Amino acid sequence: MKILSNIRVIELGTYITGPAAGMHLADLGADVIKVERPGEGDPFRAFKGGLYSPHYQTYNRNKRSIALNTKEKEDLDVLHNLVRDADVFIQNFRPGVAEKLGAGEDELRALNPGLIYCAISGFGTSGPSRDRPTYDTVAQAASGYLRLLTPPENPRVIGPAIADAITGQYAAMAILAALLEKGQTGTGRRIDISMLEAMCHFNLDSFTHYYSVGEVMGPLSRPVVSQSYTFECADGKWIAFHLSSPTKFWEGLLQATDQMQLKDDLRFAERLERIKHQDDLIAHFTPVFKTRPRDEWCDRLLANEVPHSPAYDSDEALEDPQAQHLNIKVSAPSSELGTFTTVRAPYSFDGEADLDVLPPPLLDEHGAEIRAELKKRKAG
Repeated sequence: MKILSNIRVIELGTYITGPAAGMHLADLGADVIKVERPGEGDPFRAFKGGLYSPHYQTYNRNKRSIALNTKEKEDLDVLHNLVRDADVFIQNFRPGVAEKLGAGEDELRALNPGLIYCAISGFGTSGPSRDRPTYDTVAQAASGYLRLLTPPENPRVIGPAIADAITGQYAAMAILAALLEKGQTGTGRRIDISMLEAMCHFNLDSFTHYYSVGEVMGPLSRPVVSQSYTFECADGKWIAFHLSSPTKFWEGLLQATDQMQLKDDLRFAERLERIKHQDDLIAHFTPVFKTRPRDEWCDRLLANEVPHSPAYDSDEALEDPQAQHLNIKVSAPSSELGTFTTVRAPYSFDGEADLDVLPPPLLDEHGAEIRAELKKRKAG
């Protein structure tokens, strides 16, 4: 299952984008060595006090940690020795910072000509915004994506760190492509990816609509056309369904909710009319869904083959029978937590999912081990 078990990755990354890229490779079996600052480590460690916040845990499983101060020659030598035998190096600093840390591309490639060097930035390595500080919300806003998530009334930033996570995923994809090429040619690559570029690509549908038909999409554009809904039920729990275009799903909804009279309502008789009058549909169905508990609505929608799901919170989603059947939730013993629980990687190979996971490392947990490995290599 550990397809990348012969690949070594050195990650000099903080917060999300670099660590997320490293995590995807670690999930595939790569030996990912996370290089951190002595004493404090990745700043994400301390987001909720201590050095093991849930923010840090999310993106750092399946890795080893070594603490190095690259301003000290001895520690810089350790980093350089690690790079000599590595396949991939990942950093997500502002342009120019890695060079100051002794980890610029030229310096590392002189040690390892076949190295795949991945540099993740906010706005790219050149241009007027090159040196601007960037975090998730900034990249979402600059790419046009934030406006698709912002409530039209009482606007505020909502949702998870999408730009950070997506950039890390794109970076991992590019690294895998470079590893494939390196396996054929022995040649390394420099990979540059910015949060702006990643989010613009992720926002592709919005740009296609604009350049093809002149439509500037907003937060309601997709759910209106796709006929997507979410409602609160009698027990305070929520349900969601997605009718798309087949008429049978609309008719199934009417049957499930005992609202067959709407079939003759001119506002809703055709899909384009339902799109036009979605606010009216929401107003009609809001009190309807408050008449029964969520589980009962799920049974009714299922019986009528309406695409739906309970709109779960995180304390419910992985307890769903299908999630349990797929073993999406995995756990491992942890010296820090007792038990570390997370979501496994989403793919299966030859019909088998990888259920093994290592908890995120403590700061410098593997420092002595990694140094001993380097000495052994040098002696050999």
